[in-house]
Amino acid sequence: MIPIAKPVIGNDEIQAVAEVLKSGMLAQGKVVAEFETAFAKYVGVKDAVAVANGTISLDIALKSLGIKQGDEVIVPSFTFISTANAVLFQGAKPVFADVDERTFNIKPGDVVEKITDKTKAIIGVHLFGHPFDVQEMREICDDHKVHLIEDCAQAHGAEYEGKKVGGFGVAGCFSFYATKNMTTGEGGMVTTDSEEIASVCRLLRNHGESQKYYHARIGYNYRMTDIQAAIGTMQLKKLDWFNERRINNAEYFDNHIKVPGLELPYRQDGVKHVYHQYAVTIEKGFPISRNLPLETLPEKKYSYTVREKFMQYLREKGIGCAIHYPLPIHKQPLYQRMGYTDENTKCPIATALCDKILSLPVHPALTEEDLVYITETINKQIK
Repeated sequence: MIPIAKPVIGNDEIQAVAEVLKSGMLAQGKVVAEFETAFAKYVGVKDAVAVANGTISLDIALKSLGIKQGDEVIVPSFTFISTANAVLFQGAKPVFADVDERTFNIKPGDVVEKITDKTKAIIGVHLFGHPFDVQEMREICDDHKVHLIEDCAQAHGAEYEGKKVGGFGVAGCFSFYATKNMTTGEGGMVTTDSEEIASVCRLLRNHGESQKYYHARIGYNYRMTDIQAAIGTMQLKKLDWFNERRINNAEYFDNHIKVPGLELPYRQDGVKHVYHQYAVTIEKGFPISRNLPLETLPEKKYSYTVREKFMQYLREKGIGCAIHYPLPIHKQPLYQRMGYTDENTKCPIATALCDKILSLPVHPALTEEDLVYITETINKQIK
């Protein structure tokens, strides 16, 4: 089976972890500090604060801004649920914005429609490795005097107008989960040019400790270990190569997949898309089967039905695939119980995407033989 995702771990990472184990310093220490310095330099910001996972990076970024109960934070409905849940952690209200039908990123026009006097921040997600429209989002935030936070969990090394993501908002939030463009197994990072935000984030991750056993505010045990940081330091050195492989793999698919009704990923001018996922959409006319009476299906069910059959076919042929994401966040059971509905949320593009989107393998471990096999398998019509 060709997996949908695969971390690339080599002897460098193994040796780095072994050195930490031999040192006896396994928790947060100098290796974490070195990783933070290197990551801040890579992104092009003044500071970076390492934490235990990407969700925590969102949590403490919001806490550092003083987001609280009664505040609203606008987030895209089409992304992983942690983006919205981090808002709930503050007692604040997530307000869901729709997404662009080509990039799948937060839609500036819909954001403007949903800003109120309670809006304190907007979280834009650089989804699947494609940067959102940074210029428009910054202008909106400046006009309405709200904070912009970048969710960069899927976009390590992605660029907008020649500058790496993670330095455009007041804070950038990264995840180093095992399937990301680089990994520490679990881990996260907050990037910022604000000394105040960095200082608060450091207090929050370590029990509010300003010096040993002196606690300035309530805090948490959100620390990264030196073991994780050792892996991350090695992975960061390879990140540009990992991304180059992803981009080359995506370009191969772009040039060789030729199937009507299969919409390939869009890339906006002026951005570096790093293809955390190679996300296609199933549109009307995709020739999945001549035995399935697709003409009798209503438009709304067509893509969903074809996608399920297509996924079954790919898996039978040994090709991993996945749906990112099967539900918009506002339709998740948690949020349904909180009273969110299609009527009061209005994210029709996000809702429609969930029925037709499909991710194909694009990770750097793919071989030339894998690329050819995946392409030829997709190009064959199923009889």
